[in-house]
Amino acid sequence: QVQLVESGGGLVQPGGSLRLSCAVSGSVFRVNDMGWYRQAPGKQRELVTSITSGGRTVVADSVKGRFTISRDNAKNTVYLQMTSLKPEDTAVYYCNANIMRREALFRSVDYWGQGTQVTVSS
Repeated sequence: QVQLVESGGGLVQPGGSLRLSCAVSGSVFRVNDMGWYRQAPGKQRELVTSITSGGRTVVADSVKGRFTISRDNAKNTVYLQMTSLKPEDTAVYYCNANIMRREALFRSVDYWGQGTQVTVSS
């Protein structure tokens, strides 16, 4: 049993900040890459930013300089610090993690959080 639970979404004014958290729980041996995706109304889900177990990051051009991803390996938690938020950042944000379960080390599987709504509006 592996679960990803997201928190931190909400309503914020343009220019404001918000921090999302995603905690992994269950029978986990190792958490590999983790990332944040978002899906705006009428659009496809897109990668926002990702981070490897070694700390290397990828950031979408649309959020570069404004969003920062980080992780706490001891807590199996990934964070998304969002600043200078814009209305176009409005979307459902999904956490993703590639995980090796203790009971199945021969395979790694992508797991998804339930999604959390971020609304940027004045």
